[in-house]
Amino acid sequence: MPEVTDAKRPTVTPTRVIIALCLIAPFVAMLWVGSYAKVDPTFIGIPFFYWYQMLWVFVSTALTMVAYKLWQRDQRSRKGGASA
Repeated sequence: MPEVTDAKRPTVTPTRVIIALCLIAPFVAMLWVGSYAKVDPTFIGIPFFYWYQMLWVFVSTALTMVAYKLWQRDQRSRKGGASA
């Protein structure tokens, strides 16, 4: 029976698609300037333009952390599957 190697495992997996979406979302959100280039609604006196960008600092951090944890899990499963 042929041995399953890492080379025969699919490169594009659902986990890797989610990782890519987590990493691409902040870029898309920030490059789509027309969606946030406005003053209203204000939040504690801060125009929307500014607090929306600052919110994305935290959202980007969370999404990057999720992507990193998913990547670690994906790599562990690939190493575990290759040694079996």
